[in-house]
Amino acid sequence: MRILLSAYACEPEEGSEPGCGWNWVQQIARFHEVWAITRSNNRQPIERASGEKPLPNVHWVYFDLPRWVRFWKKGQRGVHLYYYLWQIGAYLVGREMHRTIRFDLVHHVTLGTYWMPCFLTLLPVPVIWGPVGGGESAPRSFWRSFSLRGKVYEVWRDLARIRGHLDPFVRLTARRAAWGFATTVETERRLRALGCRRVSVLPKIALPASEIQRLRSLPFRRSSPFRLLSVGRFLHLKAFELGLKAFAQFRREFPATEYWLIGDGPEHNRLLGLARNLGVGDKVTFWGSMPRSQVLGKLGECDVLVHPSLHESGGWVCQEAMAAGRPVVCVDLGGLALQVTEDTGIKVPATSPEQVVSDLAAAFYRLASDPELRARLSLGAMKRVEEHFNWNNKGLFMAKLYESLCTVAEGMALEREPCAR
Repeated sequence: MRILLSAYACEPEEGSEPGCGWNWVQQIARFHEVWAITRSNNRQPIERASGEKPLPNVHWVYFDLPRWVRFWKKGQRGVHLYYYLWQIGAYLVGREMHRTIRFDLVHHVTLGTYWMPCFLTLLPVPVIWGPVGGGESAPRSFWRSFSLRGKVYEVWRDLARIRGHLDPFVRLTARRAAWGFATTVETERRLRALGCRRVSVLPKIALPASEIQRLRSLPFRRSSPFRLLSVGRFLHLKAFELGLKAFAQFRREFPATEYWLIGDGPEHNRLLGLARNLGVGDKVTFWGSMPRSQVLGKLGECDVLVHPSLHESGGWVCQEAMAAGRPVVCVDLGGLALQVTEDTGIKVPATSPEQVVSDLAAAFYRLASDPELRARLSLGAMKRVEEHFNWNNKGLFMAKLYESLCTVAEGMALEREPCAR
């Protein structure tokens, strides 16, 4: 089959959206011939990776808007406007290609934001939209704990979603999609409200089989001190301040412990000051940003991943931790609610900041004082990643879906043909 992919973000050896785009291209090319439209600034890493491990079934199509438009994207200030315009340009490129190639199917994979349109749905072939996310929200009871910057962000995000629901092209994308995939239950409801006929929940994150095996090789840790780890951008929505407050409570009952945080961002100074004010500054280490390979190395030196994010479509670091046999402690919201189960970690409800802090501290104590529980969750975490978050399995699932959609489309075309005569 001839598949056209829309992969605005696509870069090898990366996590998040770029890694998602790259892995979708690899998996779909296992079964079909792929034309992947992506940004020109992805060319160098793609060509380097393709030189080391060729992808013979992939045709890369690099497209960017004129330089004067790219100026507005600098510093992320206009990334959503740029992406919107890029999607229009990608449609014009795809339309010209379709006249000669005659694609069987179009799949939009990145960016995975449901309130932005995909203009390639205008092509006269079946279109798969997603997985897309963005329908999750931080509970209102947590807003009072946010910084001013965090509150402004949440208001802006709500306005962006309202604009998306009013955008006729977003609604057109939803109505024309042969199948829409949502990363969370919250986004699934929003896709249905936009008019998407077929919607399923499908987490967008997964790990390559080779990386799963490498992470599985990290030994189960039994040495002291008991060490917690959090990884990610220091943003209000990650709620690392709740992790710090819970750690301070936990340490009163379990002194032989440490908390490592890897990352950077606008909340860095606030978190640093909070650790000092809580009296745990000597037991909390801020490592700053570091390459992914080093992050995975630090993961092997810790016992538990703490990821108290309040709205997230999916946590890449959670999958990496689970693949390494590290239990995950998180808040029962968004994509994490689907990824983490009682066999792989501990989820705490999200009623109020005080309740979450108390429940996180209790979860830390349970895991620190019960090595057998950690060992059981470790095995469950590795098993779940292998079965449900393995890119090879996702690729096989999508290949079967492609075939079924195209079979239905061919049947409908044959039914219409006698009438045309």
